[in-house]
Amino acid sequence: MKKIISTSLLYFLFSCTSNTNNTFQIDYEKFELDNGLDVILHEDKSDPIVSVTIMWHVGSNRELPGKTGFAHLFEHFLYESSQHVEKGEFEKTIYDAGGFYNATINKDRTMYFQVVPKNALERLLWMDADGMGWFLPTVSNRAFEREQAAVQNEKRLRVDNRPYGHQNYAMIKNMYPNDHPYSWTVIGELEDLQSSTLEDARDFYNKWYGPNNATISISGDIDKKEVKKLVEKYFTEIKKGTAVINPEPWLVTLDETKKVYHEDNFARSPRLQMTFPTVDQRNPDKHALILLAQLLSDGRKSVLYNKIVEEGKLAPNISASNSSIEIAGTFNITSTGFQETNLTDIENKIKEAFIEFENKAVLDSDLDRIKAKYETGFYNSISSALNKGVQLAWYNEFFGSPGSIKEDLNSILNVNTNDISRVYEKYIKGKNYVLTSFVPKGRVDLIAEGSLIFPIKEEKIEEENFNEFTEGGLGIPDIPSILNRSVKPAVLEHPQVTIPKVWSHAYNQNGLNLYGTEQNELPLIRAEITIHGGMLLDNPENVGVSNLMTDILMEGTKNKTPQELEDAIDGLGSSISMYTDKESIKISVFSLKRNFQPTLDILEEILFEPRWDENELEKIIKKTVEQIKRQNSDPTSIADNVYQKLIYKSHIFSNSTLGSADYVKSITMQDLKNYYSKNISSHLTNITIVGDIKKSNAINAFKPIVSRWKKLDVEIPQYDFPEEDKKGAIYFVDIPNAKQSIIRAGFLGPSRSNKEYFPATAMNSRLGYTPKCLFESVLRGEKGYTYAARSFFTGTRYPGPYTVWTSVKTNSTEDSMNSIYKLLSNYRNPISQDDLDFSMNIRIKSNARRFETLGSLQGMLSNIANYKLPFDYIKEEEGILKGMTVESHNKLAKQYINPDQMIYLIVGDAKSQLNKLNNLVFGKPILLDREGNQKN
Repeated sequence: MKKIISTSLLYFLFSCTSNTNNTFQIDYEKFELDNGLDVILHEDKSDPIVSVTIMWHVGSNRELPGKTGFAHLFEHFLYESSQHVEKGEFEKTIYDAGGFYNATINKDRTMYFQVVPKNALERLLWMDADGMGWFLPTVSNRAFEREQAAVQNEKRLRVDNRPYGHQNYAMIKNMYPNDHPYSWTVIGELEDLQSSTLEDARDFYNKWYGPNNATISISGDIDKKEVKKLVEKYFTEIKKGTAVINPEPWLVTLDETKKVYHEDNFARSPRLQMTFPTVDQRNPDKHALILLAQLLSDGRKSVLYNKIVEEGKLAPNISASNSSIEIAGTFNITSTGFQETNLTDIENKIKEAFIEFENKAVLDSDLDRIKAKYETGFYNSISSALNKGVQLAWYNEFFGSPGSIKEDLNSILNVNTNDISRVYEKYIKGKNYVLTSFVPKGRVDLIAEGSLIFPIKEEKIEEENFNEFTEGGLGIPDIPSILNRSVKPAVLEHPQVTIPKVWSHAYNQNGLNLYGTEQNELPLIRAEITIHGGMLLDNPENVGVSNLMTDILMEGTKNKTPQELEDAIDGLGSSISMYTDKESIKISVFSLKRNFQPTLDILEEILFEPRWDENELEKIIKKTVEQIKRQNSDPTSIADNVYQKLIYKSHIFSNSTLGSADYVKSITMQDLKNYYSKNISSHLTNITIVGDIKKSNAINAFKPIVSRWKKLDVEIPQYDFPEEDKKGAIYFVDIPNAKQSIIRAGFLGPSRSNKEYFPATAMNSRLGYTPKCLFESVLRGEKGYTYAARSFFTGTRYPGPYTVWTSVKTNSTEDSMNSIYKLLSNYRNPISQDDLDFSMNIRIKSNARRFETLGSLQGMLSNIANYKLPFDYIKEEEGILKGMTVESHNKLAKQYINPDQMIYLIVGDAKSQLNKLNNLVFGKPILLDREGNQKN
């Protein structure tokens, strides 16, 4: 061990509205091993869990032209297996302990993170060290080729098969020189991924994946002295890697403005993105640029919103952001116009907004409003052991010390109006930019004036060559160790999990109930109001009123214009949101503890003193119609909406809460007032609250709202659900040239209150619950057809679908459907005792990390309130899991998993795939349009 730094990281935060100083402390210890590995330890005893984050200082910016995608490839398979950890053992150990893991990558770093109950920490560190130091001997062609296929499918999912998926690609290719490390995408070029070899991967690994190019952060319920010993034991002998020099900033300038366009196969509306080159993440101007972007676009008083949305009526919204990363940065303005909007008009209005911004002073009050959001957001960003560990690791790796987070935050909070004006003059005013116009196929008339076509090479749909992964590997001999690493550290006894204390209070005068639990780790409070009804109280023939009603309530109050309401909420650093779902209206409140009561005062105005602004309703209707039309171009949205229609048939739940475009256009303000006056009843309402507030204070805080809430004479209609299908059917929606087929399969399952609901969800665990469930093991692991595959029950107060969910590459559609059917059929046979024990363990032991964040606690309270569950229902569920046998599991599988009675939906390219599906078990597919109507 080389050196130790033990420090207390103290955050000084201030409230722009109250001018009070607040402090929040994170204690950490940092030390460095002789091999260069930085280690950060942070104790957090609030929950019996531990988070381990490994931050590798390698992203796509370490690659070379023609050899892209390697960092992303390693993000997928670095911890698949190693010399002493068998394939699948890493994942199985973590899930069997009740934990989870994942990995992410960007241009600059790769991050692996795991959270486990504290009893599994030593086993986890043993596996992490083995993956860091003993990886190469087990690398095989099969593993490499499998993850090559997975990465290609991820690209199809995230880029090729969605609206505007290629817009970032068009921007970076015009922003950066060809040899700049940011001139290619993180996911990699498809040709590079397909042509890369195992030897290429080995060379990339040897260059960048030494311990001297990484930070490991361990955060949670630990004893720092003991964990230091474990880190030294397992990581010290790992050999130092190749000397790594961190890249220097490589800022770019544009000699001219570049405008390009692309006809997007999936887009229904034109989208403009205007991008200016800015600075890297260590440049002090970054902080002012972040706030400048918010001042230009955030809220109704911003100049961009006023020019584009209010004055120009060109788009439903516009956004701006500054992205400063390791070696360069960009300032981005993005707006998706209405379907007939010409992007030249948006570009011109942006320029007008700039002139207006230049001609009026930036107000301290506006800057303070933006900073107030940062204070609340900062607290939320460190609300878990994982989040704290990630932050400490990132600041250490990219700024040299975990303590740099304090400097970074304070630099933002110390930005003044002169800084804002200075960076605007330096980076935006009169500067060249890259402008990309993405328009629907055949609508070149909508591109920004002066744009040139930008060629994007799209993958061709070819006949499937079924993946036959090759054998063999690198032939690297075993790497010796001074430890007997084949001896696995014991996973100790699972820690005792304490369910948070839940309380309730009935406001007897009107039937409204309040549920809460206290968590005082952070000065934050989260509350949610649920009003049962929602779309169920719409006209079943024409839904959409309930959705617009919640939208209009957020557009000002009797005494506040929409802008004044927005300013009042933002000035507190709070958030209030409201939306309609199929069976309820949800109102969410999030604030700092000290600002909770003022936030509720504003909520009281919203609920009981609506503004009913006709001008705002006109904008909401136009925005909603646009949203409906856009959904009709996105394959995933089409699949979800059509699937709901097939599952629910004529039931009101077959509709989207948005309604149809034609009906939404006809909705009047009186329709909204009628819904509000007849249906917003106290006896249909419950409130949940979590955070740094005691029961008595919470009860008193809501009294003003409760006292004004009336109990109305309203009952929720009961609609008959469709009878169970006795024969399955397959349906197809055509999306020409789709690069993936989106698959949904299922049936109408039980409600959440059904006594068999939870046992059924447990039964599904091995089939579709975990990341390497049977669906994913076959469709991704064995065949390389998909990026992800799952299955799940979604019952609520009413019956909900059981759904098999995946997207597969287009030319594997037929075999994927056969595989899904076979997996469903085979699951009706008894599973092994080992599989049963593993599946139940995942659910039981994961309770150790179930109560850490305000969001997870809110979910628990919502279940209690909405489904009338006992306060200790989680213990009851544990009893069900512990009591499940192979026989009872098989009985549930036979009852609920019947592939011959399921609905199957494919949304994909009919020209290349439809005729191939005629030989499936259900015969010829039924062709539907994008609204789910049968085509002739």
